[in-house]
Amino acid sequence: MSRRKKFRTNSKILNWILDWVDAILFAVVVVTFINIFFFQAFKIPSSSMESSLYTGDHLFVSKLTYGPRMPQTPLTVPFTHNVIFGKESYSTGIQWKYRRLKGFRNVRKGDIVVFNFPNGDTVLRKDPAADYYMLSRIYGREQLIDNLGPVIVRPADKTDHYVKRCVAVAGDTLEVRDGLVWVNGEQQTVWPGVQLSYQVKTKSGALNPKTIKKLGLNARELYFSSQLPGYPAMPLTAKMLEEVKKLPSVVEVTLNVDREDTFVFPYEGGYGWTRDEFGPLIIPAKGVSVEITAESLPLYERIIRDYEKGDLQKAIAEGTYTFKQDYYFMMGDNRHNSLDSRYWGFVPEDHIVGKPAIVWLSTDAGRKFPSNIRWNRFGKIKF
Repeated sequence: MSRRKKFRTNSKILNWILDWVDAILFAVVVVTFINIFFFQAFKIPSSSMESSLYTGDHLFVSKLTYGPRMPQTPLTVPFTHNVIFGKESYSTGIQWKYRRLKGFRNVRKGDIVVFNFPNGDTVLRKDPAADYYMLSRIYGREQLIDNLGPVIVRPADKTDHYVKRCVAVAGDTLEVRDGLVWVNGEQQTVWPGVQLSYQVKTKSGALNPKTIKKLGLNARELYFSSQLPGYPAMPLTAKMLEEVKKLPSVVEVTLNVDREDTFVFPYEGGYGWTRDEFGPLIIPAKGVSVEITAESLPLYERIIRDYEKGDLQKAIAEGTYTFKQDYYFMMGDNRHNSLDSRYWGFVPEDHIVGKPAIVWLSTDAGRKFPSNIRWNRFGKIKF
């Protein structure tokens, strides 16, 4: 008789403990296997994809669509991503090379994609959700670290997860004109969930809250100006726009287009782009060489140095660089309320996590239970 069987025979308490240990170990192994190779649960934290995905949507994300990505940082506390009790939940003592198993297909234009946030490789201890690189440009690195530091460096697979729509893939030429996306010289499909920003003037007062709810607008994102009078920035889909124009209290609806924006990618080089007037920009593709000049360097510097660990000085000296992987350009459907590729650039292929498959729960943080549950969102699978 084995020692364990003897213990189970002689001690009910130890028997109970061993049963629980078996169950926990089995659950850890099975759930970890499922998370790596099949599906993983995610929660939408912001409104950047409204009205395609809502804040509070809980998703199962398919790893099979683009192929399961093998762990690069395997020493991780089970059921955590990058933080536990305010500390890192992983160790970089072992780092494996990027490998991805074959999936059903590659990322396509129009796909909603979950990926690791490229700028999340460097975060601030006191505000890890903030974009360290953007805040450094605004406030200066030293002041930023003094107030919110220290700085934490994370591996690519341990940066925070973002979800956006892929609007351009490797090899495409992208432009944004008056807020609309053009790819390879053709205007891209305006997906049903895409929201542009409009100035909506009213006869006098604010719209009825019931009307706002019926339109599907997020009341917490709307600001009514009595001086206009109206709403300086109302995010509307094409369908919502037509409904707003028909409202008796609405006098005028005008598209908001930013002509000045100093904090969009690539930040320097005199490009003069804004979130609504962006490009043209060629999306890097694996095996394709690009000329490295003083003008093009701001576009590709981070790719060479950080994403591909290449020799930046050699690329500058030789005046050329050949990309080692494909890249993508991601944008939020809520175009004026999205921190996306227009602000931080390309998404490397090795940062791709998966594709949303189904909404299994959706809650509204602004409401109390049970009215906070969005029953109509349950089981939504078309993205």
